[in-house]
Amino acid sequence: MRIEDYMLLLKLNEIGTIRGTAKAILISQPAVTQRLKYMEEYFGQTIFIRTSKRLVPTPSGELILEHAATVIEKEQTIKNKIAQSSKEVQGTLSIACSSLISQRFLPSILGEFTTKYPKVAIDLVTGISENIKRHHKNYHICIIRGEKLKESTCIHLFDDPLYIFDTEPFPDDTLKERPLISFKSDDSMNELVDHWLYHHQEEIKPVKTITVDQIETCKQLMKQGLGMAVLPESVSDSMKEEYHFVPLHLEETPVTRDTWICYQEGVKQLPQVNHFINSITSQTFL
Repeated sequence: MRIEDYMLLLKLNEIGTIRGTAKAILISQPAVTQRLKYMEEYFGQTIFIRTSKRLVPTPSGELILEHAATVIEKEQTIKNKIAQSSKEVQGTLSIACSSLISQRFLPSILGEFTTKYPKVAIDLVTGISENIKRHHKNYHICIIRGEKLKESTCIHLFDDPLYIFDTEPFPDDTLKERPLISFKSDDSMNELVDHWLYHHQEEIKPVKTITVDQIETCKQLMKQGLGMAVLPESVSDSMKEEYHFVPLHLEETPVTRDTWICYQEGVKQLPQVNHFINSITSQTFL
């Protein structure tokens, strides 16, 4: 059994479907099915029962999953010890990052970092911040939006002001009634928008909500005139010259999304982690 096989088992258990797992790890469904079949033959046990909703571990499967987690933990522990003992910066750097940050800022940061430290292997997972927070102990570093992680060391990276955009003007003296296009995000983002709309209900009234999964889709629908969209400055700064917008303020204070880098204090002993923290905290984002 390879370490990748154990990692696949844990990912199957986490996501719950072969299709979703294949999409997450960027391989085909038949390849995932074949590898699962091999592992079940290796242990001589059925690991998952396939229901209409998700994969459910069998009693034997639960023991195998527990073993897989132990193997991966021991593998990472020895890699960390080797990295600590070496004068050269190397080893694996595991990062869980907000999707927006991973698309907008992380490529250039990682490009610069890996050029400087070519022997560091990057293990990157992206998603919404709520999901990252639930599994934060699985990663060296978490880059999240909204509220910072509890029981972790968190460094504030930047504030991201919010704006509401539309192809149609925002009148000063009449109520604006338009659909609101929103994208999949964590609850803290939704709460910010709902709170602002509540305090401006005499000026702006969403007549319905269009919900999409990606922020880029949200932008494009707004540009096509389907409705209003609340977007952070990090993805909309170039739009201010082309579209009507209003900055979100409450009591003359800008409404912003905080961005944090969070980690367990002990991981800074790993050179690759320490150097990455120093690298990202020296960046200018907006």
